[in-house]
Amino acid sequence: LSYLMSIINTKKLHHSGVLTMLSAAVAKADEMKVPQCIVIVDVSGEVLGEIRMTNAKFLSLKSALSKARSAASSGKVSNLLPHELRQPLAFATQGAVTGMPGGLPILIEENGITYNLGGIGVGSGTGDDDIQVANAALEIIGAKTFALSEVGGEP
Repeated sequence: LSYLMSIINTKKLHHSGVLTMLSAAVAKADEMKVPQCIVIVDVSGEVLGEIRMTNAKFLSLKSALSKARSAASSGKVSNLLPHELRQPLAFATQGAVTGMPGGLPILIEENGITYNLGGIGVGSGTGDDDIQVANAALEIIGAKTFALSEVGGEP
């Protein structure tokens, strides 16, 4: 039937999963003694959950959102955006896309198919700090995590 070709299977984060991710990220940031801003978005870039931990830099909430949206949109780590595209894309999207480290896609694999559920953005620490906190959130729900050696956060 031709109408079936117009329908695709998708996965999405449940609000309980978002809360679980935020809790894991906060716990990791507390363990590291680095207060963070953490934002989780769905695959269309809509915010599902966010927190600015006590003493985290308030403007880092904006960069965390850009990191999460960048990762959700591309399905890739935010700082893997080629350098020559960073400024034009940031300008064209009014800051919604960034090449800063700390944005990771939320990727779940099921039956050999990888589903992009959105992105998580973390900001207020170093790039490596941000990536470690984001990975803690991904790990708790069984999503793909990203080794620092793979994604190379910046100080």
